[in-house]
Amino acid sequence: MTLQKPPYTITEKAADCLAKIVETVTRLEFGTGFGRDIRLHRENRVRTIHSSLAIEGNSLTLDEVTAVIGGKAVAGKRADIREVKNAYEAYDMIMTFDPYAIRDFLSAHRLMTGGLIKEAGAFRGGDVGVFDGGRAVHIGARPRFVRRLMEELFGWAKESELHPVLKSAILHYEIETIHPFADGNGRMGRLWQTLLLAQWKTIFAWIPMETVLYQNRAQYYLAIEEARKANDSGVFIEFTLSALRDSILLQEKRQVGHGDKRQVELSAIGLAVLKALGEKCLSRKELFAAIGMQGDSRSFKRNVAPLLTAGWIEMTVPGKPTSRLQKYRLTDKGKAQVGTAAE
Repeated sequence: MTLQKPPYTITEKAADCLAKIVETVTRLEFGTGFGRDIRLHRENRVRTIHSSLAIEGNSLTLDEVTAVIGGKAVAGKRADIREVKNAYEAYDMIMTFDPYAIRDFLSAHRLMTGGLIKEAGAFRGGDVGVFDGGRAVHIGARPRFVRRLMEELFGWAKESELHPVLKSAILHYEIETIHPFADGNGRMGRLWQTLLLAQWKTIFAWIPMETVLYQNRAQYYLAIEEARKANDSGVFIEFTLSALRDSILLQEKRQVGHGDKRQVELSAIGLAVLKALGEKCLSRKELFAAIGMQGDSRSFKRNVAPLLTAGWIEMTVPGKPTSRLQKYRLTDKGKAQVGTAAE
């Protein structure tokens, strides 16, 4: 059976953004303590839920969402409070879902909309549209075609060798376009994009891309509308990849800020690492041999990872940080740092 490929174009801008995402998330994953920062993970999950629901009109503030998730009473609309509780449960289960399984897609929708709509956990039985005043902005697929369209979409995504970041953006857009549910389509599109990203790299489960989407919701809606007019998700891919990169950069800046105090203690060893590299590319083993230290993982995280985060050194194979061919070299910023220290 030949699966229908969704209409999309990978532009030069999208390809460039993808490369930057791979590079930036690698620094965040291996050059900072983000992956171990449980407190920040919890805070980011709250930001994700608040932003994803606010995009759809939920009136609760970030502090109120935090209180609801913490089990405290807030003076808000009952439906808004229920949305928060449901979304928290859905995101809490995110790593248990198969992104290509219709049953899991429906189960996630049941968690997301339970107690809010009659068709929670089921594809819609009637027609639906998105309206701006009296103007129809978008009409979803006819209900009798929804299941087949979703099966074809997931079947294509499962077989496609497209990079997961690109694939996640396409699925997000196509879910919004097919509009498979009576309500909750936007929430499910964002949840499913996060799921695909987290299947690629787990730390995406804790990166609140939805916050950037909410802050730029006018552009978010415009990207969806322009993609629909063109019958090609290319413009939406560009937008969502840009939002994703901005989200990662925000987390990286926060980590660098946390690491500044520790960097003072590491400056002498860090400088030795920079000088050892000079104009050379060295493997981890070669690098630690050059500075006369044991190159275990703890030493790497303490002495080399902060230099990656600061942008003073870089990987020669950034897309595969654990590659046996991996080496490290000075960046222009690192060379300037060595020159400054020598003065």
